Amino acid sequence: MSKYNYTPRKLIKLLNENGFLFVRQNGSHAIFKNFETNRKVIVPIHASDIPKGTAIAILKDAGISI
Repeated sequence: MSKYNYTPRKLIKLLNENGFLFVRQNGSHAIFKNFETNRKVIVPIHASDIPKGTAIAILKDAGISI
C-alpha cells in the first residue's frame, strides 16, 4: 500500500484525530465536521481503498497536511 492509499477506516481515524466528528451518513458517504474550524468533509465508505486523488482532496478540504 502506498502512503497515499487510504482505506475509509484509516481516513476516518485520521479525521477523528484532527477534531472531526461524525455528523450524519447519506447512503455510502459519511459526513464529518470540525466544529472548531467549521470545516466539513465527505468520506466515501466503500469496500475498496479510496483513490489517491480523492484522499488528497479530502485531506486538503479538511486542512490536514500530508
